[in-house]
Amino acid sequence: MEEIKQKLGEVVEKLFDIKTEVSVTVAPDNTGADYASNVAMQLAKLVHQAPMVTAERIKVELDGEGFGIEVAQPGFLNFTIDEGAILEKALKYADDLDGEIKDESYAGKTVVAEFSDPNPFKVLHVGHLYTSVVGDSISRLLELAGARVIRANFGGDVGLHVGKTMYSLMQKGEKENLTIEDVAKCYVGGTQAYEEDEAAKAEITKLNKEIYRINAEDVHGEELADLYWRGRELSYEYFEDFYGKIGVKFDKYYPESAVADRGVREVRAHTGTTYEESDGAIVYKGEKVGLHTRVFINREGVPTYETKDVGLIFTKWDDWHFDESIVVTGNEQADYMKVVLASVSEYAPQLVDRTTHLTHGLVKLPGNVKMSSRKGNFLKAIDVLEMINEMVKDENLTLAAIKYAFLKYKMGGDIVFDPKESVSTTGNSGIYLLYSAVRAKKILQKCVGEKYLGEKDTETSSEYEKTLAKKVVQYKDVIQEAVREKAPYKVCTYLYELAQEFSRFYEHVKVAGSEREAELAKLVKAYLNVMEHGLGLLGISAPESM
Repeated sequence: MEEIKQKLGEVVEKLFDIKTEVSVTVAPDNTGADYASNVAMQLAKLVHQAPMVTAERIKVELDGEGFGIEVAQPGFLNFTIDEGAILEKALKYADDLDGEIKDESYAGKTVVAEFSDPNPFKVLHVGHLYTSVVGDSISRLLELAGARVIRANFGGDVGLHVGKTMYSLMQKGEKENLTIEDVAKCYVGGTQAYEEDEAAKAEITKLNKEIYRINAEDVHGEELADLYWRGRELSYEYFEDFYGKIGVKFDKYYPESAVADRGVREVRAHTGTTYEESDGAIVYKGEKVGLHTRVFINREGVPTYETKDVGLIFTKWDDWHFDESIVVTGNEQADYMKVVLASVSEYAPQLVDRTTHLTHGLVKLPGNVKMSSRKGNFLKAIDVLEMINEMVKDENLTLAAIKYAFLKYKMGGDIVFDPKESVSTTGNSGIYLLYSAVRAKKILQKCVGEKYLGEKDTETSSEYEKTLAKKVVQYKDVIQEAVREKAPYKVCTYLYELAQEFSRFYEHVKVAGSEREAELAKLVKAYLNVMEHGLGLLGISAPESM
């Protein structure tokens, strides 16, 4: 693909004196081609020429470059690579996969990937499981491309939700032998009291300020303080235990209490220019940039989530001097983050330019059920693990089923997580991919040596062999796209298609004991290398047997 891009770019510049980013993609299966480009259509307005005419001119210039070219309506250029060259390339994936797929697009860059972001004093729900899996896979993709990735986790250890939890805990007197489940239930109870009882609301507001004081002054020995610190400790122990279960490791936790003061300093320093006072609060009026007004410091002088996010941006910069900061949140945070970033762009535009905000939809169960931690009617993350583990009786298969079920979807829309579908051994599932990898391992175990001694005989190469080889060599292009777009779903789509091609190969081609055993086994090895490597980018490991 990169070679075609380069040559296309050279021809476009030669013919039209235009330097442009040329698009080349893997061609759809129904075209019979390997790669395709719509560059002729992209150039239509610039060269004042019909795309078909432009495509034909480009084709003439590219003839003799080592690949077949066809022009298709309404102006596509379809490229076909020599089958012998594809097979030769595929076999190299058996010997040196890392060398063949090397990507240095992020070499020397530091990336802070912030994801998961659960709040202490609450239990993790299925949405946290989703964003943890997605954030980790994006991190793995960027590491493949040479980045130094800092996995960061931001959570609210102070704030109104803590005040609600503390209120309920103090009311119930549950101070001994606390568990994280006790704490989470008290959050639900405190939320109900805040919404229905004005006296409780006033007390919770007071507790909220007290908790900021306890944090700022590191208070211990007071009843509220000791209860707060115990709940906070339980929360982080619980987080670490769960992340260990799903194979995700964070390099840095950023509690809101650790960044709030920095945010307050930035907001107050720019009050009168970026921010302004309004009814005793400090706000940013986003209407001037097509957004909406949000409060950054409330009338009680307490920083809001907005100010803490400002503090987080600057704290991450102080800690890492990142080339890029990636923040993964739910779609409901999109407008909120636009306001926060718009405000910061007025006095630190370089940090906003380096920030990428990725959003995702809700995770729902079949039946389109929406879950809410505020109301307590949500599916806990640990329940998902236990549910799938009960089906497959194997922790590795459980993770494969769940991670693939989440990652195969493009980020943005809602996801319906179907437990039964996730453990299918025949459909588009992580379990199916693991079976495919294990099947390849069994083939290789049966191969006994170098039986094929001559040069490759292309006449005896089956269509299944050629098709599998073609799919194998697409891997480099796929992961480059996945890195560029921060899109693990592209890896999933490719691996499923690859496994399907291998299944057809397996059904029709005898490897062990054939006259071409060594060469065919090498193709199987190339396939296995790619499958295991791709699964690794998803945070999934292939077992030796199933």
